[in-house]
Amino acid sequence: MYKKYLYSIAFIGLFSHPFAWSQEAEHPNIVLIYADDLGYGDLGSYGALDFETPNLDRLANEGMRFTNFEVAQAVCSASRAGIMTGTYPNRIGLSGALNPHASIGLNPEEETLAELVKRAGDYKAAIFGKWHLGHLRPFLPLQQGFDEFVGLPYSNDMWKWTYDMHLATPETHARKASYPELPLLEGNGTRAYIKDLEDQANLTSLYTEEATRFIRENKSGPFLLVVPHSMPHVPLAVSEKFKGRSKQGLYGDVVMEIDWSVGEIVKALDENELSENTIVIFTSDNGPWLNFGDHAGSAGGLREGKGTSFEGGQRVPCIVKWPGRVPEGTINNKLASTIDFFPTFAEILQVPLPERKIDGVSILELWENKPGANPRKTFNYYYQKNALEAIRKDNWKLVFPHVHRTYRGVSPGKKGVNGPTRQAKIGMALYDLRRDPGERYDVQKENPEIVAELSALANKVREDLGDDLLEITGKNRREPGRVKTN
Repeated sequence: MYKKYLYSIAFIGLFSHPFAWSQEAEHPNIVLIYADDLGYGDLGSYGALDFETPNLDRLANEGMRFTNFEVAQAVCSASRAGIMTGTYPNRIGLSGALNPHASIGLNPEEETLAELVKRAGDYKAAIFGKWHLGHLRPFLPLQQGFDEFVGLPYSNDMWKWTYDMHLATPETHARKASYPELPLLEGNGTRAYIKDLEDQANLTSLYTEEATRFIRENKSGPFLLVVPHSMPHVPLAVSEKFKGRSKQGLYGDVVMEIDWSVGEIVKALDENELSENTIVIFTSDNGPWLNFGDHAGSAGGLREGKGTSFEGGQRVPCIVKWPGRVPEGTINNKLASTIDFFPTFAEILQVPLPERKIDGVSILELWENKPGANPRKTFNYYYQKNALEAIRKDNWKLVFPHVHRTYRGVSPGKKGVNGPTRQAKIGMALYDLRRDPGERYDVQKENPEIVAELSALANKVREDLGDDLLEITGKNRREPGRVKTN
């Protein structure tokens, strides 16, 4: 399927740039690694307790650590759509977590990171890990610009096993019983099936082996390497080399193995003399799935977790290393998001953005730690299909009345079995995230002018993207890819 791009205006403008398509254009390798359900407080450099992440801590010491970094939405498929395209996922028709029965996926008409870098030159692109942007052939990575793919088409809990590791039946768990066997894909085909936790225990090592092989085979570069780990999303499993290594139990073991994976990838870059010309990024797709208790991570004191538009669901760790461009050992407190990777790469590579509207902004000036840089002043917190649950400008966050998942007031689960969640209602509330990152104190009465400003901003956003809470459609939303199934 061919992409339809209209770059004419941007293309003409490109040639007016003194460095456009010249030898001065940069072509760094890009390595983007992200975990699944890793919380804001789950790395040593972000305050993790009872397990160690020395490789990621070293990455932070050699690069930049972000403290106000938001995902596009706090759930799997939607978050990944934002990473891959630089758009709010509700703009391109994706929400929630696509399951094995889904007939939709990332529309091949949307441009991905892989297609972006290939417009800059002879880039190779690979993804090893969890895709979760549509499991049907038209939506898989090889049809979205990638040259190689090994990994799961969706989450590692989308199989026939219940969380207490019993085979599901229509009586015990009808949804899981309806799922097919969990495939490990290679390219467009099935390489094997993930049948039990022993198979799951090999996933982190497998993705790492594929990633380091790709680095060795493409050391003449340039390349884009994306490694979206399947864990620490439940069910948790870890290889023998990390079993029992942490004081926090299996969750800590799993995070330590992901840290080892990052170390192996960085070592492969070093051994092949690629580190000086490689951007390495580590982040997470959303916050922790807190009702899994000891098999869940930490939101680091932020409110709630995965599946909510509170900070615990959407604020995640982000570390960026780029020798010579990102100052070592820096901390950046400015607002930024996963949707900003796409336009940042476009600026670095000096290629025009797609004709189709995206929502990210280049944060290259933040990476370079330029004084006064603050490219992203606002952020929209959408959840469900298309509900604008909050909006942010600078450090002010205005929450709109909505019903939300809450982990409060219920006991979390243990040993991989999920505890309950509740539904709660929140009215309009204003939070000053500088003083109150836990979103505990509503200060709208003291700041009516801020409420008015953010309310007006939200109305403009609704005109563009819509809002199911107010039954507004929005003028500029696009359809996901669709495949007719029987």
